[in-house]
Amino acid sequence: MLARFKKLFEIKGYRLFVICMLMIGIGISITTPYLALYFTEDLGMSTGAFGVFMAVSSLSGILVNTLIAKRSDSGLDRKWILIAAMLLSALVYAAYLTFDNFFILLIVVSILSGFGAASIPQIYAYAQESANESKSDDKTLAISALRSLISLGFLIGPLAGTLLLAATGYRGLFLVTSTIYLTTASLIFLFLSSRKANPKKTGLSNTVGTSLLINRQIRLPFIAFILLFTVNAMNLINTPLFIVNELKGTHTDVGLVVGICAGFEIPIMLILGAYGRKISNHTLLMFGSIIAIFYFVTLGVSNDPIQLIIAQLMQATFVAIVMGNGLSYFTNMMPDSPGVATTLYTNASTIGRLAGTLGSGIIAQFTGFRSVYWICLVIVILSLVLLWRTKSEVGEEVRLSI
Repeated sequence: MLARFKKLFEIKGYRLFVICMLMIGIGISITTPYLALYFTEDLGMSTGAFGVFMAVSSLSGILVNTLIAKRSDSGLDRKWILIAAMLLSALVYAAYLTFDNFFILLIVVSILSGFGAASIPQIYAYAQESANESKSDDKTLAISALRSLISLGFLIGPLAGTLLLAATGYRGLFLVTSTIYLTTASLIFLFLSSRKANPKKTGLSNTVGTSLLINRQIRLPFIAFILLFTVNAMNLINTPLFIVNELKGTHTDVGLVVGICAGFEIPIMLILGAYGRKISNHTLLMFGSIIAIFYFVTLGVSNDPIQLIIAQLMQATFVAIVMGNGLSYFTNMMPDSPGVATTLYTNASTIGRLAGTLGSGIIAQFTGFRSVYWICLVIVILSLVLLWRTKSEVGEEVRLSI
């Protein structure tokens, strides 16, 4: 097993991406658990307004990231895309400190975060292309390992965020996050080689929309992924508010829940990635959906923060499968089209986050925080049905016609 991990570093650029993904994970996780609290407590937004804010910024990410994906597959240098995305992500957190008007902040953050959203999918696309060039037979492990570093960041970030929040307030929290993204941009500028996509593959990028409409093998899993990312976003946003407002927990409890979940995710994700040769990603996704059903039932009946902390083993398994094996699910179907596969996966996650952030805020505002978990339960069951319907149709790969 150790030899397999060592071999991953033979993939061009992989060492740098290990560092970058860890830093991105820390940057996201320092602030994400506390954004809902910042907007509702400091800026005075309702949970519904916060949901709208996050949904609009997510929609911007879908539109811009799709455009960037097509351009990158047409020969635009991925290195400079990554640098620009990191710099604009840094400006997002600076904007939180600069603007307190809802509409101005909405416009500025939506534009900046839209371009910044390209960072993670472009890293995946670069790594996938490098793995293909190196003839690596451990692509699932390579991607799962990269994704696990975001989880490692979530193990470090929330606890660090709690300390920063206590010592410096939200100002220090956002400034540190901006600094992390600026540092990552500098590392990419100094150490990453330029990479342009093979122009011969660009025609595939334009088939994504059509394939989703006519190819059931892609369409149904794509919808299922949207639903799974939706419940993950709803859980991420609702849980801090549920702990503080309904269970009367503390900000430390919030940090523990997020951090412990991330801590479990890492070994689970690596183990599942290592067994990617023996167990199909489709089977794992169905198993993860079943685990999520038990998880949301547990949250729906919980009455103490300690119960949520214990339940994080189930949440970690679900997230490890969806996040760690999700991209491999699509890239295995389209091994010669990493740009298309990355676009499908990323758009599913972004649409899911859009629906989840909007839905969570509105549901919580009108029916309460606990009811969000029962809605999540229904959505997960629906996604399981969609995955089950594609069970007999899943093959090794899909060839998209131009």
